[in-house]
Formats: sequence, C-alpha cells, structure tokens
Amino acid sequence: MTCLAIRSGGASVLADWQAAFARLMPELEVLGWADACAMPERVDFVLAWEPEGAVLRRMTGLKAIISSGAGVDHITRDPEWPRQVPLYRMGDAELGPQMADYVLWASLCCLRRAWTWRNAQANREWLPFSGNRLAGDMTIGIMGLGNLGRGVATRLVGAGFGVAGWARSLHDVPGVACHAGEEGFLPFLAGLDSLVCLLPATPETRGILGARTFAALPRGACVINAGRGSHLVEADLIAALDAGQIEGAVLDVFAPEPLAPENPLWAHPKVIITPHAAAEASRPAKAAHAVQVIRAVLRGEEAPLRYRSERGY
Repeated sequence: MTCLAIRSGGASVLADWQAAFARLMPELEVLGWADACAMPERVDFVLAWEPEGAVLRRMTGLKAIISSGAGVDHITRDPEWPRQVPLYRMGDAELGPQMADYVLWASLCCLRRAWTWRNAQANREWLPFSGNRLAGDMTIGIMGLGNLGRGVATRLVGAGFGVAGWARSLHDVPGVACHAGEEGFLPFLAGLDSLVCLLPATPETRGILGARTFAALPRGACVINAGRGSHLVEADLIAALDAGQIEGAVLDVFAPEPLAPENPLWAHPKVIITPHAAAEASRPAKAAHAVQVIRAVLRGEEAPLRYRSERGY
C-alpha cells in the first residue's frame, strides 16, 4: 500500500486529512507525523509544512515531498532536506483566486488610504472629504510573475488599475508592462503608485523591500507585502513611512510569525496588518492536488508544480 505522511496542522486535524484522502484515493494509507517518524521506511510521500530534513532523510523510500503551502522555502532552508527527492509546490486552484482577491483589496486600501479612516474611527473623528482617486489613476507594480503573480496582475487589470510587473526573466502578461532582471528593476519602480511583493524567499530576494527600493519609488507610493516576511526590512519601512517617502503599507507576512506584540508596526498609523491570511487553500483542495501529484509520480509521469530552482520568480 502506498503511504503518505502528513505534517500540517497537527495531530488534532489528522482525521480531517484522512477523511479527505479517503474520498479521493481510498487505497492510500495516511499517517500522522509521529507515526511516520517511528517507521520512516514505510513512507512513500510527504505532505508537510516545515518537515525536519533529518527525518526526511530517514524516509529511504521517499518518492516525493509536497509542500502544504504555496512556497517551499520552509523546506529548502533546512540544509538536510534530501535534494534528490522531487519537491512539489501546493496547487493554486484556490490559492490563486484568494491571493488575487487579497491584493485587489489591499490595492483598494491604498487607493483610498484606508488607514486614515481606520485611525479616525479609533479616535471617533469624522474626517472632512478630501477627494477620491479612481483605479485608473494608479499604477501597481507586482514583483514576482509566477502563477500567483500573473493571476493577481490579471485581476488588477480587470479592475481598471494600470499594472506593471517585474521578475528575474522577462514575461508576457496581457495588459501588463513587464520588466526583468537587475537592469529593469529601477525603471520598473520609477513609475509606480503602489508596489506588491509576491516573490519567493531566496538569498537574492531577502531584504528586497528595503531602503534602496523605497527610495527608488515615487514619493507617496504604497507597499503591499504578501510574499515572505524575509523580504521586508522593517526598520527601513518605518523610516520611509515616517519620512513620507512611503504613504502606507499593507503587510500580511512577517519574520518571525506571529508578529511580536511589542513590534512597532502594530501601532504605526500608516500600516494595515493581516495575520498571514492572504491565501490558504482548504484541506480538500490541498488533498486533491496532493493526489494529483501522487498518481502522476506513481505512473512515472511529470507531476504539476515541481520545484526546480531556488531563484525562479
């Protein structure tokens, strides 16, 4: 019997995982992580968040590792993860639309400067009307044009925003002014009213939302980070907000998480914080993608969303 080990959500939700997989692939044996660690030689596949690389290496029959989230850096940052085992990202049947909804909402917050209303409500203050902008008055730049980034770009174009995109290599996305590489980075930033980060976590992207990037944006631009917490240099953002270089920020990801109660971002009047909630597929959707990967691997076929590069974005 093919065996799948689960490390996602803890022991309290194992029965939910088992029920989801029983409907989709009843011949699959589904083990919790504790049982898998006790008999690693039985495990053929892993669906996990932050699995220990040393444990994965003991699973000598392992055919594939499937991330239970959109990214894989929570696996690849462990120096012991077995690089010879194929690694797959989580499917985006739900993640893509959810992320597009989130970035559209965050972009509208930036368009209307929603943090000013939030602060006024907290102070029971009725602000005088100061005029509105239309979506077409703003150009939003998206860093990262993978599956999620392209879906976000398409949603923003449909909502009437001007949209630009930047990635390591040049992409072609309808309605999007695309830039690429280091030589295209500063020209990309120069024309933006709002900057969205959807990059993966790599050594090259660490700290990319920092002083250099903020200074290259037009004064009064906004920042939306739904990529990884490691992208943001928090002190640089706070300095740019206080100086007026950055008008406001909507932040969904942090390093570390959860965000510490004493972190100054909580109280900053120009920051909206969400608790890493931009996009999360349901367990049934995750199970369906995992089964798709497992069946393809067992047939000796190419499975979807295989991870191939630590620099791809």
